[in-house]
Amino acid sequence: MPEYRLHTPLSEVDVRQLHVGDAVWLDGVIFGVRDGNMIRVFDQHVAPPCDWRGAALLHTAPNVRKIGPGKYEPVSVGTTTSMRMDRFTEGLLRDHGVRAILGKGGLSPQSAELMQRYGAVYLSVTGGAAAMQTLQIEELEEVYWEDLMPECIWQFRFKGLGPMTVGIDTHGGNLQHEVQERAREKTAELLRKMGIT
Repeated sequence: MPEYRLHTPLSEVDVRQLHVGDAVWLDGVIFGVRDGNMIRVFDQHVAPPCDWRGAALLHTAPNVRKIGPGKYEPVSVGTTTSMRMDRFTEGLLRDHGVRAILGKGGLSPQSAELMQRYGAVYLSVTGGAAAMQTLQIEELEEVYWEDLMPECIWQFRFKGLGPMTVGIDTHGGNLQHEVQERAREKTAELLRKMGIT
């Protein structure tokens, strides 16, 4: 399986070279997002306070410790399920130029089509690996919209976040869909062997 180490902000060339199943590590700024701040941007029409062109967005609501006014240190930065934020994909790619969404559990086939159209990827983060991810953080640089705590926008600087697996690529590949299809085929095969149809 090919392996890539990329630096944010990402270019369209960076992401279009990736294919489903490739391993990716990321260096640089990655923004932590979640339902609360996505709702503010898209439903309440408040412009994000940071530039997301070429950005990688991580679905998270981290456990942090306050160390001063507007300053926090990470305690545990895990990944949350992406599907409930699926409806924001088009706006993130089309209007804000996001190049990578990081999370667990995958996104819809519609989001996969949008990633192909706009030149973006979904990177699957291993669930339950918060301890390792937290150690890969160099600095929690900024926090925006603290009133949404813990669903603020977090600006992390990572060194070698990964390995992550390309779950959706720009070529129409969708790893989660492929796995679900294989599971359905296996289930049907087992039921046939058991004489259950």
